[in-house]
Amino acid sequence: MKDTVFSCPIQIRMSDLDPFDHVNNGAQCNLFDYGRSSYFEHLFGTEIDWMTFDYVLVHIDMDFALPIRIHDDMVCETEITEIGRSSVRMTQRLCNGATGGVHTTCHAVLVRFDRQKLCALEIPENHRSMFNSK
Repeated sequence: MKDTVFSCPIQIRMSDLDPFDHVNNGAQCNLFDYGRSSYFEHLFGTEIDWMTFDYVLVHIDMDFALPIRIHDDMVCETEITEIGRSSVRMTQRLCNGATGGVHTTCHAVLVRFDRQKLCALEIPENHRSMFNSK
């Protein structure tokens, strides 16, 4: 793993399972949300208030390589792969902590957003340096 990859453990719940005894694809979106939340809380050093946080998810795509089952020891790896004027691209992976195998990969784009003016905001330099260092 690179130094810029943040990793957090993922707890699989019964409600995440589908009729095939796999973690449902939709539930995996929630797991990636949790990984992103944990990443930002780590990065900014504080609990995130999602009602005022100024980064919003604008795009997500996922590739499912291996099924995830309830007793799999899963971690979510998150990293910033590109920083634009007002957006950041992230790559996330749901990996088996025991084998290292990548089960699902997620590519996401977040935009820094002004909730009052409803427009994109430029990413400040202090955020850019945090995104590049953690």
